[in-house]
Amino acid sequence: MPYANDGGSWWNSWGCFDLVPDPAGVDEPCMVFDSGVSGQDSCGDGLMCWYVDWDTGMGTCLAMCTGSPEAPMCPDPNATCSVAAEATLILCFPSCDPLAQDCPDGELCLADPNDPNGFRCILDASGEEGQIFDTCEFADACDPGLLCVQPGLAAECDPMALGCCVPFCNVSQPNTCPGLGQECLAWYEMGQAPPEFEEVGFCGVPSP
Repeated sequence: MPYANDGGSWWNSWGCFDLVPDPAGVDEPCMVFDSGVSGQDSCGDGLMCWYVDWDTGMGTCLAMCTGSPEAPMCPDPNATCSVAAEATLILCFPSCDPLAQDCPDGELCLADPNDPNGFRCILDASGEEGQIFDTCEFADACDPGLLCVQPGLAAECDPMALGCCVPFCNVSQPNTCPGLGQECLAWYEMGQAPPEFEEVGFCGVPSP
């Protein structure tokens, strides 16, 4: 399992740890023991407890990638492998549709930072904020169906903020964007969208 072998707060190595009796499976609730970087949790072999609530120690089991560093794979063909922490963290995140927002409760469907042609489920960190035109600093700081963009894309946003929450939209449907002068702008450049994401757009004021 990935763990911090230096007493730090980030995963930097791999180690062998005992499985708990009757371990949890993929997408099942789990618990981390000692700390979030101890390498010890209640998930089964090849799984890791993620999306952890640090107040309770509870999270959800995700599969770890298989294959090789050059060609990582996920057991679920609808998941994408994310490699981080100098290849110490290798986790399979569920793929999703940003227009459907079809992730489990408490998760957002956002652009995959490791794959420009995909979207994946990410833990919702918006809390009580993250509504339309709220300020945001991180990609996961807006409610489901919204994304954090530069504030100049909406007249209703605070121009001094780092970011602002605006909706995803469907470029093939009539304009439903709520902001003054906003249109549904295509997510991908013309001719660059994967077939399953050709209709994905986001609300914004077009550039002059």
